Amino acid sequence: MQEKIKKYIEEILNELELPQVNFDTELPKDISNGDFSTNISLILSKQIGKNPKEIAQQFLTILQTKKYLEFSKIEIAGPGFINFYLSKEYFEKEIAKPISKIDTQYSNKEIIIEYIDPNPFKQFHIGHLMAGTIGESISRLYEFGGARVTRMCYQGDIGPHVAKCVWGMIKNRPAFPQDTDSISDKVKFIGDSYVYGATQYKESLEIESEIKIINKKLFEKSDQELQIYYDKGLQWSLEGFELMYKKIGTKFDQYVYESQTAPIGEKLVRANIANGIFKKSDESDAIIYEGEKDGLHTRVFINSQGLPTYESKDLGLATLKSELGNFARSIVITGMEQTDYFKVMLAALSKIKPEEASKTAHISHGLMLFGGKKMSSREGALLADDLIEETKAKVIEKIADREYSEEVKKEITEAVAISALKYSILKQTPGKNIVFDFEKSISFEGDSGPYIQYAYTRAQSVLAKANGLTDEANNLKDTYTIEKLLIRFESVITRAIEDLAPQLVANYLVELAGEFNSWYANERIIGDENETYKLLITKKVSEILKTGLDILGIKVTGKM
Repeated sequence: MQEKIKKYIEEILNELELPQVNFDTELPKDISNGDFSTNISLILSKQIGKNPKEIAQQFLTILQTKKYLEFSKIEIAGPGFINFYLSKEYFEKEIAKPISKIDTQYSNKEIIIEYIDPNPFKQFHIGHLMAGTIGESISRLYEFGGARVTRMCYQGDIGPHVAKCVWGMIKNRPAFPQDTDSISDKVKFIGDSYVYGATQYKESLEIESEIKIINKKLFEKSDQELQIYYDKGLQWSLEGFELMYKKIGTKFDQYVYESQTAPIGEKLVRANIANGIFKKSDESDAIIYEGEKDGLHTRVFINSQGLPTYESKDLGLATLKSELGNFARSIVITGMEQTDYFKVMLAALSKIKPEEASKTAHISHGLMLFGGKKMSSREGALLADDLIEETKAKVIEKIADREYSEEVKKEITEAVAISALKYSILKQTPGKNIVFDFEKSISFEGDSGPYIQYAYTRAQSVLAKANGLTDEANNLKDTYTIEKLLIRFESVITRAIEDLAPQLVANYLVELAGEFNSWYANERIIGDENETYKLLITKKVSEILKTGLDILGIKVTGKM
């Protein structure tokens, strides 16, 4: 409908021989101000120097003479906005339509979404959970918009953190897990070894030197004994990550490792020293990019030992991405602490591979805070698995008195806990910190994921009680607010894709859930003379809540 309105306005511009200008057709925040609104009059007034209300009146007169069947009325509001109110017949027609994927500017185009990027030899923490939640949702948004999405995970299988862990594994040799031990025990050993190595690296210059030697040998693959520790650590780390991916409901099509990108990036950097893009540091043998020339800061791309840094490896990653095909966009999701880093890296990439740089967008996520404070677990952030298990424990307490089988309780617990965490992350604009509240996040009332799940379950319950649709005609003359919300779904999804903003979907779903619960409380559905249409509304609510939650990566349950 937004496209239709835009087309109608453009036709009138031609009729009045007025200049074609860029204008918006959008959803008013307040539903009482119409179903769609355009600012054409305000934009045009700047071009032709005429009062926007006068221009709006010209458009309104012509729009009313055309008698479009989609609108019950069109009116001027505020300084010159034109508001469109959809007709009852239009609502009935749209609500009867099945939900399907939508056409967007990215339909049939290749999109790469890179997210989580956990480092083997470290454990999966809350930052990974946040990146995974946002990355999976954006992937699903693009897929709903017709794009072909490649989910990519870029993992640091080489570098100083690996050397610290391997050093710790050697020192903790008596506690080395057996092959028959559980993967959780193996992952814990890896985590403990890394923490020990990282701590000792800071406290002893002698140990720092040992770890740097290990790092170089691992990079060169020149020490067979070190390689044994490395291979075991990498295997256990990756197995642990796969369990976490399954737990949070994400998957990857492409895995790339720093050991693959490092030689490519190093070659790119060295090839661009002569042309002045990179230069040798005046203080060491390192090769740097002088970001100050771009209003940024200087970063090292090859260190004084001659080894490529993260920056170089990311240049190599961009090259590997371009070899996957002619992608339309490459989205990278990381923590906000990497924002400045990415600005410098992309500035350097734009000098070497401008097309790849122009297609790349970086999205950052903030911190998850508890009571306004960042919680840590030994070295680094709180582990994701600990947070998930604690949330599940809260849900178990909440549903303990419900007369469900243990199997059903387990299903509800899993779904509600993940919903609580994911919704808390996704309802915020990416880049902002999140204050996580256990009780509010698992509440079946208010601004929470479980609240949306509960509304879906309620809608399904109504449909299950109905004996099929009756043949009575629809005699409703007024339009419910819920109808207005239902037909906004496609516009919300389109905007969310364009703005890389899953929070728009999250906020829309909780508003729809609230409106449905209110409508359900105040309307008789089954047995009403308009039962057929009311059940159709209920069915549409159910479908949109389920589809929207799926886009957010949240499962629905049969019972709550």
